[in-house]
Amino acid sequence: MREEFRRAWPIPDDLPPVGHVTEKVAPGPAGDIPVRVYTPEGPGPFPALVWYHGGGWTIGSIDENEYACRTICAGAGAVVVSADYRLAPENPFPAAADDCYAVFRWVHDSAGDIGVDPARIAVGGESAGGNLAAVTALRARDQDGPAIALQLLISPVLGHPDDGRASYRDFADGYFLTKSSMDWFFTTYPKAPSDLDDPYLLPLRATDLSGLPPALVLGAEYDVLRDEGEDYARALREAGGQAEAVRMPGLIHGFFGLLSTELSPAADAHARAIEALRSAFARSV
Repeated sequence: MREEFRRAWPIPDDLPPVGHVTEKVAPGPAGDIPVRVYTPEGPGPFPALVWYHGGGWTIGSIDENEYACRTICAGAGAVVVSADYRLAPENPFPAAADDCYAVFRWVHDSAGDIGVDPARIAVGGESAGGNLAAVTALRARDQDGPAIALQLLISPVLGHPDDGRASYRDFADGYFLTKSSMDWFFTTYPKAPSDLDDPYLLPLRATDLSGLPPALVLGAEYDVLRDEGEDYARALREAGGQAEAVRMPGLIHGFFGLLSTELSPAADAHARAIEALRSAFARSV
């Protein structure tokens, strides 16, 4: 299934140019974690975005976001570090979350080695990657980790398919990501039903969402995950934080990382993300 997924989303030939791309490893709790580092043209240090790919914590790879990572690197003038975290079911919760937090810490602690300004680091991801970005922000708050400039959450998984949200009912089938697929992902990632109560798996289960970084949540109009992203942004604001949710009209799940900017709405989403990152990095100076 994983190889079929890779073949279904080949890397485009017309990739946006960046300064250089380097394969590195970050130390993790179970060994080295492969990362791909995109560096813009010009002298550093640069701000950074730590990016987590989607795939239900079970499939996917850093290759699927090659176009988006390059676009953000060039447009935001930021180093983008894409993490190839461990996947379930071989590595169930909290393996992916642990790896993603370890990569974030490595970017901060190794900032000088990779041309990054440690005071200007954002986290982001699409789908399960958006979940892992939000979880990284929670852990950084709870564990006195480095400051995060922005949570860039694209169609994030933040709740459960059985939580009763209307988007799960309205778009259960026929819109690429189905409810049955999400049900299956939730059989592979958690080790036990009790894991679903852990906010490091489902951030909307957190009892306290105060003190978290600003967030931009971009969601597709026709996506089972649409409502939970909007609910999360609302919950962050109610907890005293800054969060904006944008519903991208006419789009389905996967619009950001899996579709090239030949699709004009995807280009609009990339532009919104770049603008939000630039603003967040400017506030962090």
